Amino acid sequence: MTSETSAPGSARSRGERQQKIADFVVARGSASMTDLVDFTGVSHMTVHRDVDELVRRGLLRKFRGGVSAQPSTVFESNAEYRLNAHVDAKAAIAKKAVELVEPGMSLLLDDSTSALALAKLLPELAPLTVATNYLRTIEVLKNVEGIRLICIGGDYSSTHDSFLGMPCLEAVERLSVDMTFVSTSAMNVDLTYHQEPEIVMVKRAMLASAETKVLLMDSSKMPRPALHRLAPLADYERLVVDSDVPKTLVEELRGRTRVDIAYS
Repeated sequence: MTSETSAPGSARSRGERQQKIADFVVARGSASMTDLVDFTGVSHMTVHRDVDELVRRGLLRKFRGGVSAQPSTVFESNAEYRLNAHVDAKAAIAKKAVELVEPGMSLLLDDSTSALALAKLLPELAPLTVATNYLRTIEVLKNVEGIRLICIGGDYSSTHDSFLGMPCLEAVERLSVDMTFVSTSAMNVDLTYHQEPEIVMVKRAMLASAETKVLLMDSSKMPRPALHRLAPLADYERLVVDSDVPKTLVEELRGRTRVDIAYS
């Protein structure tokens, strides 16, 4: 049994513990409450509270005596889960990717949490023009002096906390920007993928609207496929990954595009 982290009642420790519980259940498909008590080192009552919160957020399903993971298409797209997954890797990737940005540029950011991590670094590089369909990014940038913020609307998706659909597509297609930063759920050395067709359509439109296309991918997303093909890896001018990507895979990727490695 492991010991609970310091300040066990803090919001941060609860969030970290709930993230570990979610990852534990997803990796196994299901788990009993006893399994989760042994894994976290906290009481049954605390585990039940954590599980109830994860169920409320749409990440897990509860059954008598245990919990199971939501189908991958639901789980991987859930904004609440993505905000807390692989945070350190995304922060490192963002720090490396922001080196590509220069004051005065126009940028297009998708609704990925990797692009959100980048958005948090942009105020220091103003003046910029930034367009996005992600509400979290809008919140980060809406009051930043020197940043012209273009909010891309459409049909609101609570799962993604962003705007999608035909109005979103049409708005993106009317833009022409210097650089777009996107991420997606899966890739291999040849192709990028996503499990949802409406997301694929928006990301493709974003790629088509940019002079330079930058792909932000943490090591958990590779190499693996998803249901729908998004774009060939060679279509991206730059790929930024974290240092946990195996060296052999990095060399293969460099045969398709320029790869930057972010170190934590």
